[in-house]
Amino acid sequence: MVNSRFDGWHDVVVLMPEQFNDALEAVLAVREQRTVVLNLSRLSPELAQRAADLVSGGILALDGQQQLVSERVLLLAPAGVSINRIPTAEESQS
Repeated sequence: MVNSRFDGWHDVVVLMPEQFNDALEAVLAVREQRTVVLNLSRLSPELAQRAADLVSGGILALDGQQQLVSERVLLLAPAGVSINRIPTAEESQS
């Protein structure tokens, strides 16, 4: 991991774990003030769900933010970063 810092720039990390334990890197990155795009598509559906649950708990413990981007992709951010999702035209009409 790179040294934790906040100097006006914010690091974004893309992770594609191939094993369940690799997903923990996402929580560690958020703890170091990085935003993470976590793509769980390389894991089986069962392991992807377990990894998502593990990461969600870690992000909650860090007071971080999370947003589901697609079925197996999560956006994770530290407490000082807000995630704003712009609704699609279809969602806006409902």
